[in-house]
Amino acid sequence: MTAPRGREVVRARRAVAGLFLLNAMAYANVVPRLPTIKTGLGLSNTALGTAVAAMPVGALVAGLTAGRLIARVGSARVAVASAIGMGLVLQGFAQAQGWAGLAATFTVLGALDSLMDVSMNAHALRVQRRFGRSIINSLHGLWSIGAVGGAAVGALSAAHGVTLRLHLALAGASIGVAAAVLRRSLLTGPDEAVATDLAAGDPVAIRPAAARRVLALLGLLVVLAATIEDAPQSWGAIFLRQELGAPVALGGLVFIAFQTSMTVGRLLGDRAVDRFGPISVLRAGGALTAVAVGTALVVDEPAVVVAGFALAGLGTAPLFPVVFHAAGEVPGVSTGHGVATVAWLSRLGFLVAPPIVGTVGDAVSLRAGLVIVPVAGLLIAALAGAPTRRAHRDQATVEPYDPRS
Repeated sequence: MTAPRGREVVRARRAVAGLFLLNAMAYANVVPRLPTIKTGLGLSNTALGTAVAAMPVGALVAGLTAGRLIARVGSARVAVASAIGMGLVLQGFAQAQGWAGLAATFTVLGALDSLMDVSMNAHALRVQRRFGRSIINSLHGLWSIGAVGGAAVGALSAAHGVTLRLHLALAGASIGVAAAVLRRSLLTGPDEAVATDLAAGDPVAIRPAAARRVLALLGLLVVLAATIEDAPQSWGAIFLRQELGAPVALGGLVFIAFQTSMTVGRLLGDRAVDRFGPISVLRAGGALTAVAVGTALVVDEPAVVVAGFALAGLGTAPLFPVVFHAAGEVPGVSTGHGVATVAWLSRLGFLVAPPIVGTVGDAVSLRAGLVIVPVAGLLIAALAGAPTRRAHRDQATVEPYDPRS
């Protein structure tokens, strides 16, 4: 039965959509300015990579507390407070005096991003239950649109000579004010508790150890996806400028192209999954990413690099939604726990990838460091069916789990 949609729920849907946009726009404003930050602080590729890696470190730590914080004060308050905090901390990128200041800024931004990510998704699911049909996929599509918009603002600011300090001050203030305005339209009251599968005595649940193996395989897939997604935002602008000599105004094009095609892929992803199945879609996406970016790294031409990462965005687009859905369907594991687990694991990809690329970039070349992207695509294509095979094997060999045992 479809739930009635009053004005309150419609307003809440629009407000939570606004939060997704703001969350994406915050760091996306910084991405095209990374070459300026790197040059201004005199950092090597390795130094920048390790500074960027501080962002997922902050996210991993904060992610451990997000659930308890939301339970205590509510998803709406946490999401809005985190958005305002992200707006404020953007100025840290302009104020940093060296590597330590930059890494500290990335750490705080990562922590706030993690809290906002979990809380805005929790509130979105609350709105979705009231709305009566799925809206979460479209919200993630809006996130991608926000990322493109934020990167475009950053690129235009760089192209027109707007100082880093002024650009990020205006962007941060806009995000903070918008979040405060949206707060009035979000749902009020405590977040509803959702019963877990084990509490319900799921008759097809498998043993916890078997469920953990399935979640680990799903987590590996999102780590690989995060590795691919990190490349255009952390290194796209620098690769075009440093390796190919492209003008600074073109620096944001790799990230913009990636996010634009990812948006299209997410809007079309449901139809593709319904028609061809999730495993086939993931395999095709991984293979497309490997071929496209592999070709881009061989051809010494900025336009080919932009096109290659655009195709990678299209190929990677369905991975997070498909894996999150699968994690929520693991027998014997609550939906919230499954999704939270793979979301936390995805941060490892953002933690590991930047220093690997930066270190290889200093030792060999940035082109060599970015080979990690086609390798990750090939691994996704090879491992796409592994979680399903593991789940079927465990269900076939393990007796139904009795939560009373």
